[in-house]
Amino acid sequence: MAKIVVALGGNALGKSPEEQLELVKSTSKSLVALIQKGHEVVISHGNGPQVGSINLGLNFAADHEQGPSFPFAECGAMSQAYIGYHLQQSLQNELHDLGIDKPVVTLVTQTLVDKEDEAFANPTKPIGLFYDKETADKVSEEKNYTFVEDSGRGYRRVVPSPQPIEIIEQTSIETLINAGNLVISGGGGGIPVYKDNNGDLHGVDAVIDKDKSSALLAANLKSEQLIILTAVDYIYINFGKDNQEVLTEVAVDEMKKYIDEDQFAKGSMLPKVEASLQFIENNPEGKVIITSLEKLDDALEGKVGTVIKK
Repeated sequence: MAKIVVALGGNALGKSPEEQLELVKSTSKSLVALIQKGHEVVISHGNGPQVGSINLGLNFAADHEQGPSFPFAECGAMSQAYIGYHLQQSLQNELHDLGIDKPVVTLVTQTLVDKEDEAFANPTKPIGLFYDKETADKVSEEKNYTFVEDSGRGYRRVVPSPQPIEIIEQTSIETLINAGNLVISGGGGGIPVYKDNNGDLHGVDAVIDKDKSSALLAANLKSEQLIILTAVDYIYINFGKDNQEVLTEVAVDEMKKYIDEDQFAKGSMLPKVEASLQFIENNPEGKVIITSLEKLDDALEGKVGTVIKK
């Protein structure tokens, strides 16, 4: 039996509630199959598109005097509940259909960051919808947002993405796991919070990279595996070029070399690779699998996906 943290990518969860629910139903079958095999599974997820849409919608309403604007910390909490609800329901249904008695819980999770993190002066985390350049320039001028081109798919708004330091609810997560629960936690990287001089927690405008938080969670839980599910089947080098190459099984030192060569996009694949290396640094015997949501079953059988080991 292995302890496995599975991190679902926000971009891999679809573009609408309906699409997300259908994708989550399919993924739940694979996740429950892991439980049937005796593995202990903890689930985390991204929220880049979802938190951006929530923030955009609420602020649009505020601009038209239909309600208050909402900071990113509160939008992050909403996205945890929204995505967690879909995951929780789908997993409960799949477990019920198979006659497995296992409670499922979504835990609203906060993640500690440093308020002085240099990321606050250098936003890099893509959120929300994809735009063409003309629309992105227009929105940027109107809202004073920062946009970047995201892996050839269009332009997206970017916000600060500070490094996760501590998962505030770590003890609660472990208690729930030990009580036999299937736990969904750390959604969207966790709600970013900082401590003031008195040690009190406060939310801050940012979106933490969920892969880095998942790596921290997996290391704290002493997991044997970290599985990162995203929108592509493999990690590639020379991505999108004539000499594009698939990476199947790769060592840490080789991945560090590719990072030095700027092989991975800063807003998408680079954080996943960095998170993988952080996890293995804390768990030298552990491994990371990176693949698409749809290919999880094949990846678990070693047929597809990129595997990173020390």
